[in-house]
Amino acid sequence: MRWLVTGAGGMLGRDTVEELLARGEQVTGLDHAALDITSPGAVDHALAAHHPDVVVNCAAYTAVDDAEKDEERALRVNGDGPRLLARACAAHEARLIHLSTDYVFAGDAHTPYSEDHPPAPRTAYGRTKLAGERGVLDELPAASTVVRTAWLYGVHGRSFVRTMIGLEASRDTVDVVDDQRGQPTWTADVAATIADLGPRVGVDATGVLHATNSGEATWYELAREVFRLLGADADRVRPVTSEDFPRPTPRPAYSVLGHGRLQRLGLARARDWRTALHEALPRIRKETLRETP
Repeated sequence: MRWLVTGAGGMLGRDTVEELLARGEQVTGLDHAALDITSPGAVDHALAAHHPDVVVNCAAYTAVDDAEKDEERALRVNGDGPRLLARACAAHEARLIHLSTDYVFAGDAHTPYSEDHPPAPRTAYGRTKLAGERGVLDELPAASTVVRTAWLYGVHGRSFVRTMIGLEASRDTVDVVDDQRGQPTWTADVAATIADLGPRVGVDATGVLHATNSGEATWYELAREVFRLLGADADRVRPVTSEDFPRPTPRPAYSVLGHGRLQRLGLARARDWRTALHEALPRIRKETLRETP
């Protein structure tokens, strides 16, 4: 199979390219400089040049707070871009895997969100990502899959886990929010799910799927686990509320996603978040130290 990964310079995009290459697949990774997904001409040219069987869209406007101030710009990338990709995939007979987010939900639930739970985004970022989902499913209903994920961290790029590694080395104590719950998720596990999905998109894997690690935690609990795995005193992490860290855009209080559809497809890679973090952290720490001047 021939794969084309957009947003290949980002955390998940890089892991997806690496996973596909490790499996011996033919893959082309294009970062934002190589492909602007908001340009119809550029999108059509990319598909015509590379003839992919599957396109994976990891390109996104992810600055949640900035999106609140400039929703129009975020909508171009998160809403219009995926629709253009889906339209081009239809014209070039390619399948599409589009990455989305827990922010499409209201974040006020108490049990995991199923794939068919009604979306109700409360932020500009969430609204623009929902527009992208709908654009993909409207333009390419029989040959696309929307994969929602959440609370990502990885070896490449910025993440909460990497931030905690740095703070453990530089501060005596760290205050971390303890009233937002979600699923810490390693991008390498999501990339593996994407690679598994490719051959089945348009066969028995269409519509919306959720791909995260299993279990749930608050940011405070995640930070304590990072400290523990670093061999540090986890009590140096102190719990606070969201009110102690006001943000321009409120974060969802509950971001836990259910994996019912992946399980029914036999593709669930939802191992416990602690297990994934235990494997990932030495690699992230090594990369963090390598990049530190």
